[in-house]
Amino acid sequence: MTSIQQVHWELEMDYIGHPYYVSGNAIMHALGQQLPHDVHRHLNASHGMFVPGHFGTFPEEHSQNGIRPYLGSGLPDVESYDDLFLMRQASHSWLLDSRPRDALNTHDIRVQSGHPALSHETIMGKPEGARKQQQTTKWYINAYLHADRDDVLPLGECALDDLQFGGKRNYGYGITQLKNTQIVDLGALDYSRLEHGEAFILELMTPFVLESEYPKATDQDVPWWWKENRHDLREREERVLEQREVYKLQTVDHGQVVKYEGDRPVETAKNGILRIGSHSKYGFGELRVKPVESRSDQSQNPEEKTKTPG
Repeated sequence: MTSIQQVHWELEMDYIGHPYYVSGNAIMHALGQQLPHDVHRHLNASHGMFVPGHFGTFPEEHSQNGIRPYLGSGLPDVESYDDLFLMRQASHSWLLDSRPRDALNTHDIRVQSGHPALSHETIMGKPEGARKQQQTTKWYINAYLHADRDDVLPLGECALDDLQFGGKRNYGYGITQLKNTQIVDLGALDYSRLEHGEAFILELMTPFVLESEYPKATDQDVPWWWKENRHDLREREERVLEQREVYKLQTVDHGQVVKYEGDRPVETAKNGILRIGSHSKYGFGELRVKPVESRSDQSQNPEEKTKTPG
């Protein structure tokens, strides 16, 4: 059984660090303060995505449906492959259209001790006459762990609670509280949308490392299915901190979408969950496979698609 442990932390104080996510490297460092070395060395951590605790609705591809209060504040059940990515998109597409999407898709920044910090809460005023004059949205960090030894997961709540991420930790920044955690068996998930699809795209959920200054980190080329699009790919320089040494990484930036040219979408999807390429142990190289309609299907109107022969 290949399992991952999803973890949802609530930010209790502003976070000083990477503006897009808490790196898997930072999560591993925080866990290293809580776990024995023999357990910690077998762990792999994803990047932690920032999630607003707000009302939302499950997207069409999710195994659940309907509107949920404060959907971003917890971990819904995971039954299908697409369920895994609900809280891992920076666009927060699950937010209700009636909510302040633009404000919640741009994390509030406050200057703390001369450093820009991501706020642990977003406070917005409300129109006159509203029952409350302001609305406060809490922020969460969504991540997942997997291990290369069967007896490591699940980690106990005591090891996951009260972790700190980012800079200025001695001054209380980046404190989190464990909100929820659960184990997901990847082999038991429903992959039928991929099994029945004919064409696919790949979305890069976290940066893919091309080159690394880290010792003994093998340089990677872009996956072969991106070869034709290499000149169109946006790159970004990242950094990894290890024993107070900073190592530069050249990456293909996250958020990009390319056509998938392979013929094993389910296998690619499973590999993408556990990430590919250099520094995958620390959250880099997470991929999502998405089925797309063929042009002939897109050209049909809804009535034509529902017609049956005879």
